[in-house]
Parts: sequence; structure tokens; C-alpha cells
Amino acid sequence: MSTPRVRRSRIALAGVGLAVVLASAGCTSAGTASEPSSPDRNRAIADAMNAAVKAGFPGIQVVITRPDGQRTLTAGAGDIATGAPIADDSRVRIGSNTKTFVSVVVLQLVAEGKIELDAPVERYLPGVVQGNGNDGNRISVRQLLQHTSGLPDYLASGDPSRTPDPNSPQLKVDTEAMRTKHFEAADLVRIAMSMPPQFTPGAKAVYTNTNYVLLGMLIERMTGRPAGDEITSRIIDRLGLHDTYYPASGESVIRGAHPEGYHVIDGKRVDFTDLDPSWGGTAGAMISTGADINRFFTALLKGDLLPAAQLAQMKQTVPFDRMPGAGYGLGLVHQSSPCGKEVWGHGGSIPGFETRNGVATGGAAVTVTVNQLPTDEATSAAVTKVLDTALCEG
Repeated sequence: MSTPRVRRSRIALAGVGLAVVLASAGCTSAGTASEPSSPDRNRAIADAMNAAVKAGFPGIQVVITRPDGQRTLTAGAGDIATGAPIADDSRVRIGSNTKTFVSVVVLQLVAEGKIELDAPVERYLPGVVQGNGNDGNRISVRQLLQHTSGLPDYLASGDPSRTPDPNSPQLKVDTEAMRTKHFEAADLVRIAMSMPPQFTPGAKAVYTNTNYVLLGMLIERMTGRPAGDEITSRIIDRLGLHDTYYPASGESVIRGAHPEGYHVIDGKRVDFTDLDPSWGGTAGAMISTGADINRFFTALLKGDLLPAAQLAQMKQTVPFDRMPGAGYGLGLVHQSSPCGKEVWGHGGSIPGFETRNGVATGGAAVTVTVNQLPTDEATSAAVTKVLDTALCEG
């Protein structure tokens, strides 16, 4: 593993597409982080990042965006072979952050009168949600958005806290054999419909990727265009997110500058950068940067993407089964930071990369990226510590 480094890289002038380099990368003696130009502001973040690298992550990046500017900190390696750190504008797979983009498009369609939140899914996708006790007549669009549908997850790794059933038809995607396989959304839904529901619709919330694959199909049915195209025209182009995109069908290579993404299989670290993300689809296939993620969530919460009524609906939460104490809205997670700041965001995991993010009270947006999924509770806690520290110190 390379020597941990933390860099004060650049600040982007607020509201302007121009960036001014303020300090170059620096490195002190092995095993220590270089001191940024504002040590009191960044020392705690640097310490948390270095601890994450020591815990086992190849590399880590933190992007902090405030109304008065932006800064990027990195530690560890974006490429183990060369030791190069994660570059400032690196594109990465953002996993389930895709869900928030999908939710925004659905809620825009609600605002346009094309979809009703509490209408049954069967109205828009007739015959799709049927079989083995699953019934689209009993499940609303809102329940898909909020993971209260009760539908089974087509992914065996849909909930990392549960041990997958070896006899389940669910996809086991974190294997070498799955990296080049291609799936259509209908294929994923058929896998889900081959299993019984997890619970009665509306009884509780259990995070389930099937919900957002169905929402992607819903967008396509109601607009006549692929969901990725709608995300692009309604959000990416509108906000000028130049490093964000929805991969084309069969596209397995990340465009532009990017770190290597690693995955641990049977105790061995494997380069998992290139893969066909079609099994993630509208539940997790998108690619972006920390800066673009911050810009997206900041714009969303400011009301730049949705009318006030739909944004208010998005922020109505239920208890989130993945995060005790947190709430899940319509594709949006709410929690409180250790320093008492209210935080809205989402986060995403996919073999090779994990991103955790939030916009805190006061306007600071933070995205933390690691180029390997956590392997246990300790490594997961190390990433949480980095996000919490950056939100509180940032």
C-alpha cells in the first residue's frame, strides 16, 4: 500500500466554471499526511482519511463544496500498481446514488401530471408486477420510491447485512463471472417476480433494488424514451454535470480519468474497474464525480430541480432499515451528524467503489469516495468517520 497522502488540491469559484489552483500535492514522511494550508480546518479530516487507508482501503477522496468554494482531499492510491492518488476530477461508479436521480425524474413527471404518486403500479406497468404473491395492483408508485413495496430484491447482495441463500435465484454479482454479463430491466424484474414478497405492501420499509428498476421502466413507459436519456436531459444537462452520465447499453469502461476500483473475492483483492453495470440499471449504474454529486444534491435541496410540493414529498421519511436513526424519503436519506447538523443525501455501493455523501445544515456538501467496498464493520465505520468528520469540519 502506498504512503498515505492528503492534498489540498483546488478551490472552484462559486457560481463560475473557473478553477484556481491554490496548492499543489504534498507528502511528508512515510505513514503521515501532508499538512494542508488550513491545518486547523483539515487536520481532523486528514486523520480520519489516513485511518481509513490504514484500515485497508487502497485510496480515498473527499470533496467538500461550500457556497464560498470547493476543496478536494485525497489519501492512499487510486492505482495500486503506480501508487498514483485518486485524481481530483476522477469519475467513479456511484451505485445507488442513481436512485436519487431516478426519483427526481419520477417526481418531475408527477409535477407534470403524468404520474400519480399513490396510483397502483399496475396502471402504468400492466402485468409486470405479478406472480408468487406479488401484485402491482396493491403497490403504489410512492411505495416503490420509498422501499415500502415489499417486493423481493433481485440481488443477493441487496442487503449486505444478510447472508444470501445459495439456493435463491437472486443474482450474485460480486464475482468475476458476472462482470461481462448483460441484463435488461425486464430480466431483473423476472428474477424478482420468481420469489414471494418480503412483506405486505406498506407494512414497513426494506431497501430493495427491484423498486428502482421498476421506476426506470415506468419512466420509459411514460416518456417513450430510455430512463438514462430522461436523466440526462432533465438533470445532467440542466445542471451542467459534465462528468456525470448514464452508461450506454453494454458499456463496461469508465470514460475519462478514473481510479482503479478493487474488490475482495475470497480474501484476494481483484481489479474490478471494468464491468457491465446493466444488473444495476436504474438502481445503480451511473457514473459521476464527487464534485458533480455535491452539485446535484445541493441543487436538488435548493429547489432547482423540483417544485416545492414534490420536494416536500421527497423529504417525508420512514425509518431506514440500513441505517438506525436515519429516515428514507423518496430516494433521499435524512440523518443527523454527530455534531448535530441535519444532513440529506444518499450514497452508493457497487463492486469497486463506494460513495457516501450528504448536504449539511449551512450549505456544505460532502462526497467521500473509496475505491474498494468495505469488507467488514470496522472498514465501513472508517468511511462513516470520514464523512461525519468532513460534514462537521467542512
